[in-house]
Amino acid sequence: MYKRRSFLAATAVALSVLLSGCGEEKQEASAQAQPAAQEKISWKMVTTWPKNFPGLGTGANNLAELITEMSDGRLDVKVYGAGELVGALDVFDAVSRGTAEMGHGAGYYWKGKAPAGQFFAAVPFGLTAQEMNGWIYSGGGLELWAEAYEPFGIIPMPAGNTGVQMGGWFNKEINTISDLEGLKMRIPGLGGEVLKRAGGTPVLLPGGEIFPSLQSGAIDATEWVGPYNDLAFGLHKASKYYYYPGWHEPGTTLEALINKKAFDALPKDLQSIVLAATRVANADMIAEFTARNNAALESLVNEHKVDLRPYPKEVLSQLQALSDEVVAEQAQVDEISKKVYESYKGFRDQAIDWHAISEQAMLNARNPQ
Repeated sequence: MYKRRSFLAATAVALSVLLSGCGEEKQEASAQAQPAAQEKISWKMVTTWPKNFPGLGTGANNLAELITEMSDGRLDVKVYGAGELVGALDVFDAVSRGTAEMGHGAGYYWKGKAPAGQFFAAVPFGLTAQEMNGWIYSGGGLELWAEAYEPFGIIPMPAGNTGVQMGGWFNKEINTISDLEGLKMRIPGLGGEVLKRAGGTPVLLPGGEIFPSLQSGAIDATEWVGPYNDLAFGLHKASKYYYYPGWHEPGTTLEALINKKAFDALPKDLQSIVLAATRVANADMIAEFTARNNAALESLVNEHKVDLRPYPKEVLSQLQALSDEVVAEQAQVDEISKKVYESYKGFRDQAIDWHAISEQAMLNARNPQ
């Protein structure tokens, strides 16, 4: 039922609540009509992000606050940062078990449990933020995502997007694909599998462990998000070269994980509010990153003297060829991954055709080389 409930339905609920406050008689009538609606419900949200971390952690906070405010406090959501209630990489299990009613993270962190979830986070050389929203909301992606997480008793919803990320921080120049051989790099998901195919060693670390690992030499390189987040983590203090573009994460979708039993136990209007709040949070996050990234990049380059470099075209071309192999192989892991891959690829192909004469054509015209 939740798969088909629209944002308009939630808006209608919100409007009815507002209209009910136009007079005392209407308030009394509403209270009499919905006596059970005043029950106070408390939920916990666990996240993979450090507490209050800019963009990601505050994005989870924003979602919790939206649900609490839109429900007028009837559904109160408290956020726990990574390590406060469960470990950063234990969020999926915590929501599945019901330890927490909600979670906030990214699908590639639990690829060992739900491999198909990676497609809903980031695919190398794949969909941008705008295209991800198109596929998930209007291209059949959300229904497949729900199917992938159904065995775990979890309802997934998009709850943020970083946009195109940066390529990563390195302590040596990347001039050819061979420079990736033997490199220990913090990089999750399908991007990590591509690095492995190129001869590197992907390392999965939660955000809070990246800086000390890079500083100590436990890893040689790392990707995180982009200038806004990377500056906040101080990654420029532990690395010299900053490469772009983020070929591995062109439009990373963050996800809200909702325990299905807890969701089903909510009144219908609160269910709509939860789903509507994820849509607002999804839009809010990409707006924040779009507004903050360039100022942070200017600070990194001009104040901290970071060496900003593009990946060589030959390296990107070889990485894309390896990515095509890795992603196609991932589709064969299980039946749901195959279904998701076919849907994803079909949407990507048509998005490339359309954007060639729309977004890409306009950007080329705006910024002629």
